Amino acid sequence: MEYPPAVLEKAQRLEQLLRRVAAGEPLGAVNAELGFDLDATDLAQQQAKYAAGGHTWTALIDGRHGHPRKAHSALREWLYTRKEADDSLRAPQLVQEIQARFGVTLHAGHVNYLLRQRALTAPPPGGRPFKHLPPVTTEPDEAATTPESPGESIDHAGLFFPGGRQD
Repeated sequence: MEYPPAVLEKAQRLEQLLRRVAAGEPLGAVNAELGFDLDATDLAQQQAKYAAGGHTWTALIDGRHGHPRKAHSALREWLYTRKEADDSLRAPQLVQEIQARFGVTLHAGHVNYLLRQRALTAPPPGGRPFKHLPPVTTEPDEAATTPESPGESIDHAGLFFPGGRQD
């Protein structure tokens, strides 16, 4: 597996610490010099790990180093300047351009996340779309007010709404 240079460098410094402590140097002084903060318990764990790995610094590599960063600084700067230059670009178009230019596959959601960090995304729609109502007329519609219009008889209205019909 390919590790970042910082992880490899840390494992090599930890090997130096273990060798120097084994040679008799005080743990506090070596910790301060090499940039560690190991206590006696952590030191014992690292010594056991080092011995189990055959006394090589590769045994001290910490496997928890995260995932490799696809959207490196050059890609992010290009993305920001591209979006500032053309505000009409959307994430799927930018994903295709990033793939062609850098050979890196990103998801549109991640591109939007990166653009949101710089406030370069389009504002979200403001809620539900406006409901267009029919225009209100000032003249009363005769067909709606006549009780004889088909399908709108009020003869039995009192059955459904007690007290609603005056006899």
